[in-house]
Amino acid sequence: MEEGKAYIAVVVIQCSYAGMIVLSKAAMSAGMKPSIFVAYRQAFAFFTLLPFAFFFFTSKGSPPLTRTGLCKIFFASTFGLALCFDLEFTGFEYISATFSTATFSIVPAFVFVMAVCLRIESLDIHKWHGVAKVLGSIVILSGAMAFTFYKGHALYHTSTSHHPLEDKPHSKHQWITGAFLAIAGQLVYAMWLTMQAPLLKQYPGKFRLTILQCGFSCLSATLYAAAVERHPSAWKLRWDIHLLSVAYCGVIVSGMSYWLQAWVIEKKGPVFTAIFNPLALIISAILSAFFLNEALHWGSILGCGLLVAGLYCFLWGKNQEARIKAQHILDDDHSQTSAPISFNGKSP
Repeated sequence: MEEGKAYIAVVVIQCSYAGMIVLSKAAMSAGMKPSIFVAYRQAFAFFTLLPFAFFFFTSKGSPPLTRTGLCKIFFASTFGLALCFDLEFTGFEYISATFSTATFSIVPAFVFVMAVCLRIESLDIHKWHGVAKVLGSIVILSGAMAFTFYKGHALYHTSTSHHPLEDKPHSKHQWITGAFLAIAGQLVYAMWLTMQAPLLKQYPGKFRLTILQCGFSCLSATLYAAAVERHPSAWKLRWDIHLLSVAYCGVIVSGMSYWLQAWVIEKKGPVFTAIFNPLALIISAILSAFFLNEALHWGSILGCGLLVAGLYCFLWGKNQEARIKAQHILDDDHSQTSAPISFNGKSP
């Protein structure tokens, strides 16, 4: 049951990410500035979580926060969240929602390499489970690339009538710029995701860590947005897609999903969390077809097949590795309990 909770949690997280991509892309297409979007998003997250701090914000069993710890959290929040979102959403202005989600699929590769280098994730290429993890990561990345760059024939023809949230066409130069910014944002996000594991070990309070990171990133994002967008009219929120998107991304994604993600990272590690990112690509493609009038192609079917195969391969290797570790622990415990009792340093 405990094992199943982690799988359910990551699927819920990826569903929330897919909704984030579609709604944020719709808000960008409707004229909302990316920096203002990020500032409002983090503000919604922080002020939504703040009332719950009086009920759940407890330091019992957790070490006190030091100046060094606060500096670490501030650094992770400013560069891992505020900078990441500013890069991502600036890039999302110039690329499609489906391609925006496809950039999420390169996160597992980044996180896997970083986690192995930092020895957060173990890797033994001489064992079958190690080969499965590497092969699964490569297949997942290949599926994301096939989903994005190989189109083929369309599964259906989109309507010629203009959709209210339909994506606006952009030039090739804008598309390249948007893709570069989105990929840079995912690299920063991968660094932030990898940093969560050592932060959670040092400061185990998941809710405390989540609310502090939302607060620090809100401050950084607001200062940056105020510096680049000085027209008061750009900051106005009305009862439209702008308010819906920042409220959803702030409350559901930055608030609830990030707390849930911290729990999964604590239980299974950052690589397990990141490896499910391609699921958001599939969900986003379906949502984009309905709400942003984007066409699905046969390349999407091929990409989905590779994503599922790669995910299964990685999870098989991960489970086999966990079983081997558990067996070694049982063997060590058995050898210790079955060892002869010694008297005066000598065995009888």
